[in-house]
Amino acid sequence: MRHFLSLDDWSTDELRALIDEAAALKAEYLAGGNRPILKGKVLAMIFQKPSLRTRVSFDVGMQHLGGSAVMLGQNEIGLGKREAISDIARVLSGMVHGIMARVFDHNHVVELAKWSGVPVINGLSDDHHPCQVMADVLTIREHFGRTDGLKLAYIGDGNNVASSLLFMCAHFGIDFSIASPPGYAIPQAVVDAAMPVIQRSEIEFTQVERPEDAATGADVLYTDTWISMGQEDEAGERIAAFAGYQINAALLDQAKPDAVVMHDLPAYRGKEITDEMMDGPRAVIFQQAHNRLHAQKAILARLLGS
Repeated sequence: MRHFLSLDDWSTDELRALIDEAAALKAEYLAGGNRPILKGKVLAMIFQKPSLRTRVSFDVGMQHLGGSAVMLGQNEIGLGKREAISDIARVLSGMVHGIMARVFDHNHVVELAKWSGVPVINGLSDDHHPCQVMADVLTIREHFGRTDGLKLAYIGDGNNVASSLLFMCAHFGIDFSIASPPGYAIPQAVVDAAMPVIQRSEIEFTQVERPEDAATGADVLYTDTWISMGQEDEAGERIAAFAGYQINAALLDQAKPDAVVMHDLPAYRGKEITDEMMDGPRAVIFQQAHNRLHAQKAILARLLGS
């Protein structure tokens, strides 16, 4: 049985095939609607964190494919508190055809997968955000017509999004440069895990401190919030550390003339990104958000389909 917990569990060929499927499902939907290939299938959606794009994309994605979804909030099941994760996984496995979980601790989705009799999808954890970066690479391919040979510059915290982007870039032949202040780089364990794919794909991977150094020659400038859910008590410290790590017009000038701006949302305008960049003609941020739906459908079709 396959799960979708992080990109390092999947091969380059498999991930590229998923993006081909996402593009095909999007084209089919825009041409009149998707075939009900998941008719009668039910997805359980577990949320420890608030959600807009993850919840809507999975729920609507199941509907587009002929299935349905059941929402389970933290107050309803108390993942790992009210009831053991192993018990939750085994109960749900007898009632639904797949489980999507949006959690804090990555070990929670790992534990769900260990005990589940149905596929488990990581909708987000503190370590990885694989579903997001599948939408990102779909957006990049749509815009440029390719992925191989491009350069993505990530500006900000070496968090779950940055970690998943590193794997995504390695699998899709995109050079990856990240600019983070001291103490906020991508964890070394993540870099070590990604290194075999980086070496095999021969992409250029650089970690720098100055945003300008990362942005030079980039095709894509990408950022995320400085303060993720669960880090609110670090707000003052993080705002001070990330001062200057903002995507703005001056930084975009360091990138290629046709470079685009990306953000996984939610965005805190005026902090990690300016209004001018969010709403400007070179932003593909809302196309990126909409592609969550189609990337999620490819994952669902692969894991829950016959």
